[in-house]
Amino acid sequence: MPLVPTKNNSNQTKTEKSEKQEVAFMVSKPKFKLSDLILSEKNLDELNTVIKAKECWIKVFVEWNLQSVMKQRKSLFINLYGDPGTGKTMAAHAIANELNKEMICVNYADIESKYVGETSKNLTSLFKTASTKDIIIFFDEADALLSKRVTNMSSSTDVSVNQTRSVLLTLLNDFDGMVIFATNFISNYDPAFMRRIQYHIKFELPDTELRKRLWSMYIPKEMPTNADILEIAKKYDGISGSDISNAVLKAALKAAKNHAFLVKQSDFEEAITEIIKSKKANKNIDDSDVKITKTEVVPESEVPKDIVAKSNNM
Repeated sequence: MPLVPTKNNSNQTKTEKSEKQEVAFMVSKPKFKLSDLILSEKNLDELNTVIKAKECWIKVFVEWNLQSVMKQRKSLFINLYGDPGTGKTMAAHAIANELNKEMICVNYADIESKYVGETSKNLTSLFKTASTKDIIIFFDEADALLSKRVTNMSSSTDVSVNQTRSVLLTLLNDFDGMVIFATNFISNYDPAFMRRIQYHIKFELPDTELRKRLWSMYIPKEMPTNADILEIAKKYDGISGSDISNAVLKAALKAAKNHAFLVKQSDFEEAITEIIKSKKANKNIDDSDVKITKTEVVPESEVPKDIVAKSNNM
């Protein structure tokens, strides 16, 4: 009688073993310089403070004796938050570039595992790699990882989420390097992470002057156009640098498709209008409403309790 292989439940299959191998994190050079950014003077000053922080450590902690009232830490954690498309990711690269450091750019999907406990192991591997090679860790869309811990645990998934948060807190406590976080949703952060991050830099939608500079940067001098950039900058508010970049591309492609001799101002206006419409649709704003202006975050204490409860149950 032929032998039939039996499954040994105590052992993992080869597929499971291969899927549970350590994640290899890609080390890369920064893609942007500080000079590539068009930001407010306030934001540029904040970024320069972060860049120069290590140089000021001795003066602040030793000469000015801050060490007498505060433990000197070698780590530096920075959180870049604000509206989408306002330059947070570019700023993270610019910081690394100014410090002449390489980066490991991480999204939550890069470290998440379907196996309980494996996400924590991936995080541990990430911090070990960064520490060994003196590399900056950059978490994009960091709210997925730094979100509030589950208080009423009802499943193994809830336990795993809390375990991951606890492991990350421990890793941050023991890490001597730099970690940069970027998010559009800082309100989702767990307070424990907020306390450990020394710098929080808010990125806001550009004002008229910055929009003018952004339009000027994204419209190359070689592009034939009759656009009045200042007029467009004044006319269309509540847009990001990313929106402007997309509008220029869309307008240019339309003109090229139509074999036009130049990209008309109406092409740019039509493109940015469509982008604004799509943003309104995404926010469930009716076309009859006023055009988009800067988004304001409403404190949780001011939100009606029934809405908060409904949101928490979703």
